[in-house]
Amino acid sequence: MSVINTTILEQAMNYSAYMALTEQLVNEGRTSGPNQSEAYVYYTKLNLQRMNRLNKTISIPSELSELIAQKAQHWTWLIITEPWCGDAAQCVPALEKLALCSPNIQTKYILRDENPEVMDAYLTNGGRSIPKLICLDEQLQEVFTWGPRPDVIQAVMNDLKANGVTEIAQIVEAIQKAYNDNKQAGIYEELAAVLNSI
Repeated sequence: MSVINTTILEQAMNYSAYMALTEQLVNEGRTSGPNQSEAYVYYTKLNLQRMNRLNKTISIPSELSELIAQKAQHWTWLIITEPWCGDAAQCVPALEKLALCSPNIQTKYILRDENPEVMDAYLTNGGRSIPKLICLDEQLQEVFTWGPRPDVIQAVMNDLKANGVTEIAQIVEAIQKAYNDNKQAGIYEELAAVLNSI
């Protein structure tokens, strides 16, 4: 039995509301969730700038756009995220643009820390890593999941760990550079592979 029900979806945000929430938090000098540290507040501000830029600049490859239009069948894409999360800032605008390729996909956004029962059903290696995309059909049955980051970005993270890099600022900078270099290609490739397997 899925932990995702109509109540969760009804209470979820659309993308405009998620962007508005992030903007409101930045204006108030806060962030989402229990960790209100200076670093998380700063990341939220940075992430708003990134998302605003990506919302304008992301362009979906035509082959992928056609594939989504062909495969989507009254899907809901439930995306677990948080405004302070760097991976979410890089991936969520791309996921939203991908969903817009078909009128048969609606996106819904929920916050990780406000929905532990959903998050804990979609752990990555035992951790609450986000963003997480859960594609649901009309009966709220899972079609596929994706996240929290493309393999090409995870490989950079693994290298940093293998080399004993533990300084958060250094990790964030390296991951940010990897995302800038990859330009969402990893997300597109992985989603295309998932869609082709359906």
